[in-house]
Amino acid sequence: MKSEADRRRLNLSAGAASVTVALTLVVLKAWALAQTQALSIAATLADSGLDLLVSASGLAAIAYAARPPDEDHAFGHGSAEDLAALGQALFLIGAAGAIGAVAVYRLAAGGETQLHAEGRGVIVLVISIGLTLSLVAWQRHVARRTGNRVVQADSLHYVGDLVPNLGAIAALWASATYGVSGVDSVVALLAAGVLAVGAVRIGRGAWDALMDRRADPALIAEIERAAAAHPGIEGCHDLRSRMAGGRVFVDFHVEIDGSLPLAEAHEIAAALKRRLLADHPQADILIHMDPAGDPASGASGAGAGSGARIGAGQRDMPVSAARTGRPGS
Repeated sequence: MKSEADRRRLNLSAGAASVTVALTLVVLKAWALAQTQALSIAATLADSGLDLLVSASGLAAIAYAARPPDEDHAFGHGSAEDLAALGQALFLIGAAGAIGAVAVYRLAAGGETQLHAEGRGVIVLVISIGLTLSLVAWQRHVARRTGNRVVQADSLHYVGDLVPNLGAIAALWASATYGVSGVDSVVALLAAGVLAVGAVRIGRGAWDALMDRRADPALIAEIERAAAAHPGIEGCHDLRSRMAGGRVFVDFHVEIDGSLPLAEAHEIAAALKRRLLADHPQADILIHMDPAGDPASGASGAGAGSGARIGAGQRDMPVSAARTGRPGS
């Protein structure tokens, strides 16, 4: 991702596309329900109506999170994305439970329902699937580029919608061809399971971010290696990290030759920061400078601060006031 502005535009485009597709699907399925009187289409219509509400709330969260930092929110508003993603995950778990319960009830009841105009219903559902696939493809592209959890959760929701739509098509086809009903109930059970598993994954990630869990260990390991190998850095320690929305906040101390002029030492740390940001544009990095070998810095010597000394994402106690740190480094 080239810049924060690019991330915001991509996230907003995914949210706007989601609302547009959901509104289109509501209109199409309402017409199909009037034509076919199919309960399976009624279920997908209700689901699309909920999609519209969830997508609209997700877009509002993305727009709020895109606001720049201000005096009261120095680290930005990215946690709004995690809060919305957690809410969506809870909704998805509830929806999965409801779908599964209704499917089991229908299988146990085993009633027959007379459907009408199955062909028109199938056409609408095929169009719905095409629109949903296009939306999911764009959402996943955006999620890969930005790491936005709201977009990830919304994408999972629409993937979960694909199976019920396929089930509804199968039910309409079986009704029109063989007079068999209840086919969609079996497919709905499978869809509910897939939806629940994905919702738990999204919810866990959002919860971890809200609770200031450390960033991905693989990302931290890359930062450790880059810091340890950077010219002029004799050691590093006290690495801490946390996540908020699609952002990763990292701060750590580097040990630099204390005899160097301040401007030269600052340039070493600044060069390291530029390198890290080029490799990890989603990160917000703060580097504190300590003189190498200073006991107050927490290092035991010039060679003690190797990359292995950085606690990979550990939440250490706040550093003492005696340690020097430049927010602009």
